[in-house]
Amino acid sequence: MVGGTSPQYQTVQAGSAEPSPLRELIPTFCIAVAAIGFVPILHVASPVLSLTVEILVAIAIVFAVPTYAPAVAIFVLFFQNLFVSTLSPLISVPSDLDFIKGYNFLLCSVMWLTTFGLYVFGRRNRSAEVNRIMCWGVVTLAVVALYFAIGFVQNGQAASVYLRNIVLPLFLFQLSLLTAASYEVRATPFLVTLGVALIICGYVEFAFRDFWLAITNGYTFWGFDELKATHSGVWEAEMRATGNVPVDLKDRFSFDFLNTPLLEGFGLSKILRIHGPNMSAISFGYGIAFFALFLFSVGRPFLALAALPLLIVCSVKGALITLVFVIAAWISTRLLGAVVTLVLGLLGLMVFALVAIRVGLQIGDYHVIGLMGGLNGFLAKPFGRGLGIGGNLSDSYFSIDWSAAQAAGTIDGAVESAIGVLIYQMGIAALVPLGFYFAMALKAWRLYASSGYLTQGLAGFGVMVVLLNGLFQEEALFAPPALGLMLSLTGLVIGSQIRMRAAAGQDAESSSDRSIPRPVTATPARARHA
Repeated sequence: MVGGTSPQYQTVQAGSAEPSPLRELIPTFCIAVAAIGFVPILHVASPVLSLTVEILVAIAIVFAVPTYAPAVAIFVLFFQNLFVSTLSPLISVPSDLDFIKGYNFLLCSVMWLTTFGLYVFGRRNRSAEVNRIMCWGVVTLAVVALYFAIGFVQNGQAASVYLRNIVLPLFLFQLSLLTAASYEVRATPFLVTLGVALIICGYVEFAFRDFWLAITNGYTFWGFDELKATHSGVWEAEMRATGNVPVDLKDRFSFDFLNTPLLEGFGLSKILRIHGPNMSAISFGYGIAFFALFLFSVGRPFLALAALPLLIVCSVKGALITLVFVIAAWISTRLLGAVVTLVLGLLGLMVFALVAIRVGLQIGDYHVIGLMGGLNGFLAKPFGRGLGIGGNLSDSYFSIDWSAAQAAGTIDGAVESAIGVLIYQMGIAALVPLGFYFAMALKAWRLYASSGYLTQGLAGFGVMVVLLNGLFQEEALFAPPALGLMLSLTGLVIGSQIRMRAAAGQDAESSSDRSIPRPVTATPARARHA
């Protein structure tokens, strides 16, 4: 039944008797905190020591408690910057802060690489279905790596940043897929607890802003960001684009509701945005939208409702769009069926995109202008230019004349649009990662069509909506709590289904002929760690 949830699926298709939630949660959170919480102190003591420890911790998690790996990855995406901010008085220069903020990528990448290596050597599920998915994932990585090499010789730093932004969602997907296909992963208790923690952090920040900034050393953390933005020209570019001239820290957090001129006539005052423990309003907004949907899908509707007001004060259009479209897809599936809903949903997304582009050009929205620049750049060079060429990290970004760009309806380059940037940098090859993500979303949706489990529907249609948002936001595809979080869930639901099918097939085969000895398979035995 589409409108309900199954006890079986409440553990992301765990299947068997469930141990005490505390026995599951406490070790997971302890390992997650230990994995990332002390990195700033270690880095200040010795960068070499911190890098070594972090790599060893990531490898140890995959070998010792493999089913914790997806949970740890999701935790560090949201809470690393909370630890960094709290310990920011120990940091001396902005460059050190930027380096430390990259440890979550290091941890996730090493866990993925270790898991991938074990898969190659037969220590993870290597069924035909898993092999097909992994094969296309490797092809995607190879194409991205080629364009990284092309861009690196032109702008190494920007190419490296875009490489990280593009491959991390794929790493999270494969890490979750291989883990869930090989082991029994009980993700729901952890994700519910993590969602509640994020909601609490959001309300504390909203209601007690000065207290939140004090206990997290927020003024010090954001002070480094101010120095970097001033020296790099980011502030000047933002002020030209938005017309906002911040005076103090709270001014920097103050935005028009949804940051759009379309609502100016409604008399809505500015909103003091909340940024959450990950210190990013857009990333936190996507995280809150995801957890509101996830909590509802696993039978916690009141917790889901508690998250909704935070979406308003995050004031992130993409997060609200994701919430609305996924809920509409759930309702439509119950009324019309999954096939009709998918067709209508895709048509709705296309119509929404066309209307948003048309209106955006009329009002001079710089996201749409950046998308037009990407389209024009694609037509000029359909095979791309290489990662890091164009985008918000390009040198030309800081000299954009936004008044002239609004008059022209385009710019020379691609900014503020993830898909615009991708097609500008990778040309037609951008269809490879985008196509892979869409194919995995369709696979999750097919599971939803046959089972009715809301979480599978969230994974499937959620990825599609975030891909749509990539037309109008860089963060939609490049901020891990947006596309990365959705793909991590997609990997969990697909991997769990593959494992359960394999287990059901083995049980049926075993019951039909118990007298014939069976060889030991390459798939590890079920674990009950997460």
